[in-house]
Amino acid sequence: MMDIRIKTTDYELTPETREYLDDRIASLEKFLGGDTALVRCEIELGRDGGGQRHGANMWFAEIRIMQPGSTPVYARNNASSVNAAIDDVKEEIERQLRSEKKLHIRVLRKTGSAIKNWMRFGDPA
Repeated sequence: MMDIRIKTTDYELTPETREYLDDRIASLEKFLGGDTALVRCEIELGRDGGGQRHGANMWFAEIRIMQPGSTPVYARNNASSVNAAIDDVKEEIERQLRSEKKLHIRVLRKTGSAIKNWMRFGDPA
């Protein structure tokens, strides 16, 4: 289980929202792989001050995931409800983690292919 830290801004976290958030964050663990005990997830939820363009009743959710040996993954989103903001930011983090995982797999395959060719044909120089 990863280390989850939750901060709220101008908002009191309800048990229902906490449970909803825990369910969404738990689904991200499959993308992290390896030892998730070393992963830290910082979450901030709250009301956005808004402005004339956004209105006063906007919610924001912000997630930052830090893994050792990897660049931190960060996403922030605004929505009309706190649950919608959580869903949107979770999808963005999931997209970023997927692309990072695909990049890692692509590099491994490319390296493996180069080693295999070197073993077959020897040093090309």
